[in-house]
Amino acid sequence: MASSITRAQLVTLIPVRDMNRAVKFYTKALGGKLTYRMKGKMRNFWASLTLGSNPIWLISPSKSEKRTLAYTTFVVKNIKSTVKDLKKRGVSFQRPEKLGADSRVEGSITYESFGASAFFKDTEGNLLMLWQTLSAW
Repeated sequence: MASSITRAQLVTLIPVRDMNRAVKFYTKALGGKLTYRMKGKMRNFWASLTLGSNPIWLISPSKSEKRTLAYTTFVVKNIKSTVKDLKKRGVSFQRPEKLGADSRVEGSITYESFGASAFFKDTEGNLLMLWQTLSAW
């Protein structure tokens, strides 16, 4: 018997410091669509976007908080073309790292026997990852 959680929609919640800057990055650089932004005094507290068919909520905590290592992963069909496109939009990628003896680094992408990854940060310092599974090569 499936629980109600198995039917729940997952939403990525991303903490931001500057809502205007973050909305601009997620819509202009990443191509997301702004679906809702709070009004009045709450305008800089919460915004909802979609990237592809995935919901993303940008939230600006009222007080500074210590962050843990957690990041959003965008699973893509063609990591090379996605990196190229994002670079054209002004996104800077981090230096890739070899994770093991079988790792291969090309440009901003690390290739492993099971997939490929590339990392970048948004305007708020959140670490984001592109991922392509081996089966998509």
